[in-house]
Amino acid sequence: MKNSMSAQDLLHFDKTHLWHPYTSIEEPLPVYSVASASSSTLTLTDGRQLVDGMSSWWAAIHGYNNPVLNRALVEQVSRVSHVMFGGLTHEPAVELGKILLQLVPKSLNRIFYCDSGSVAIEVAMKMAMQYMHALGQPQKKRFVTIRGGYHGDTFHGMSVCDPVNGMHGLYAGVLPEYFFADRPTTSFFASWDAADFVGMRRLVEENQQNICAIILEPIVQGAGGMYFYHPQYLREVRALCDEYGLLLIADEIATGFGRTGKLFACEHAGIEPDILCLGKAITGGYMSFAATLATEEVGRVISSAAPGVFMHGPTFMGNPLACSVAKASLQLLIENDWQTQVEGLAKGLEEGLAPCLDLDCVAEVRVLGGIGVVELHAPLSSQGMVQIQAAFVEAGIWVRPFGRLVYLMPPYIMSKEELAFLTAAVFKVLATGDY
Repeated sequence: MKNSMSAQDLLHFDKTHLWHPYTSIEEPLPVYSVASASSSTLTLTDGRQLVDGMSSWWAAIHGYNNPVLNRALVEQVSRVSHVMFGGLTHEPAVELGKILLQLVPKSLNRIFYCDSGSVAIEVAMKMAMQYMHALGQPQKKRFVTIRGGYHGDTFHGMSVCDPVNGMHGLYAGVLPEYFFADRPTTSFFASWDAADFVGMRRLVEENQQNICAIILEPIVQGAGGMYFYHPQYLREVRALCDEYGLLLIADEIATGFGRTGKLFACEHAGIEPDILCLGKAITGGYMSFAATLATEEVGRVISSAAPGVFMHGPTFMGNPLACSVAKASLQLLIENDWQTQVEGLAKGLEEGLAPCLDLDCVAEVRVLGGIGVVELHAPLSSQGMVQIQAAFVEAGIWVRPFGRLVYLMPPYIMSKEELAFLTAAVFKVLATGDY
């Protein structure tokens, strides 16, 4: 039955009862109602069409209403939409596992399916603690990370987000307290400065008896500032973990599946983690789903000591619908020649955003793979956020800035013309507004 609710009634109910992420119910940010979406375009209830520059927070890499992904869901739902993964398995989970193992580093051959990216982080951190406990080193249950990071909104994920400039400062004193090294200052595009790693090494040397793992976002710090750091830092971290017998957890929930120009961001440094967290683009943005992958050693050590099992088990783990669409998404990634797609995005973002450097409000423009960032001199005020969001919609694009960042991560399938329109609209809005 067709929904007869008017656009006005829909938005009124939303404002009155629905709570959006990181939004105040007293002073909510504007909300725009989407009626449909296809390819790189969102169609609002009022008929306006927006070129999507966000891929729905990194996820919709193949765009919207993709016939291949649609078909995967429709065909699976007629068989079984969900069955518990405890004691049961099914073809979608196995087939997805096969294709994942073709893509990830060879050392990672144990797959734990999760509900979301935040849960994947929780799983990875629990694996690291249980691993050390199984080795007879239960005191090794603390983590090291770098400032400026973001690892989700669940409690352990929050505990390794930036403790000062992150989004979770009000939970200080309740969250576990871990070790934070200074963020790498050598950017991806600069010459490596060995002094950049002194702080991390000292931190680990002084506390290694209590540390189980180092967790970080490889190369790209996402919600912590869209900062791109030097690959050598990752090589140094890998060597440090090996030296002190620590696990390395790579949070590739945002960067995985080609977004940085490599299939996984760790490849920029030529290193392999002990535990890898994947999510967002894994289903092409169709369903919440994630995976935490570990080495054979991690799995066997955890299983070798009491309680003899890994202590985690989500109700919707290995959901057949999610596994089916994830398998289709990864096959599509390969068939569509993702490298050529992302190279095209990188070229278009570099050319299209370069004029922003001439604007007084802009401090820096940087591009890596399918990520484009315009950093402003000052963070947007609450009112400025409202104004710039409205201006982007008026210009025919969907971009969701935060802080001092106007950033883009378009769907891989976006055409050159759409990308040129998107970047030109970003420039126009920034040039005509007082930001």
